[in-house]
Amino acid sequence: MAQSKSFAPVRVPCELCPLRARATFRDFDSTELGFVSSFKIAELLVEPGTTIIDEGQRHPQLYTALAGWGFRYKILEDGRRQILNYVLPGDLIGLQGNLMSEMLHSVEALTKMTLCVFERERLTALFQNHPSLAYDLTWIASREESILDEHLLSVGRRTALERAAYLLAFLDHRAQATGVFPEEGPKVLPLTQQHVADTLGLSLVHTNKTLRRLSDAGVVRWLDRGSEVLERGKLFDIAGWQPSVEGMRPFI
Repeated sequence: MAQSKSFAPVRVPCELCPLRARATFRDFDSTELGFVSSFKIAELLVEPGTTIIDEGQRHPQLYTALAGWGFRYKILEDGRRQILNYVLPGDLIGLQGNLMSEMLHSVEALTKMTLCVFERERLTALFQNHPSLAYDLTWIASREESILDEHLLSVGRRTALERAAYLLAFLDHRAQATGVFPEEGPKVLPLTQQHVADTLGLSLVHTNKTLRRLSDAGVVRWLDRGSEVLERGKLFDIAGWQPSVEGMRPFI
């Protein structure tokens, strides 16, 4: 798939960031806002299929997703791919590289994405001068760990049907909470069945059969490229999962 990646001048000033208007995210105070405004150096516009960061590489930038969907993944030597988690607006990309020197996973754009670009080397100033933002980074890292715990439980112990229901319920809940769905029209999770298979650790054939069971039960509708959740409560019941109540969450 063709990949396109281009830096652009800062088009959305942090003062006018659309994420600040969403009830999901906590706002910055004036000092924090001033630092984050200077921390952001550009915006990155990427097309679907673009590799944003590469496993094993050093990256001088950090990114916050401003718009669009992406996913984190690792690939085995024989080409098999495991999708670890999905990136939605407000999520931070690339923090791991600051601590591990090299990235231990890759990130790819699932849809068109707009990313805020930050200078990695300025993280030291953030920790030294803005303890509240430093706490936010710790919260973000801790939240990612708790999500991966739930994903590991799903792959290790849930049945194929429960795994598929959990994944779609989890992503639908995150998309609803983050405010990425349009107010009108289908609220589509932009995953192909291959993405689902690579997340659940199932073959494509097994994934297709499993998703058909959910579709036949009337809880989801599979579209050309993605799915729409029709019965959230039933999907939660099939998955045996309920989302935790987080309240407002930070972002950088």
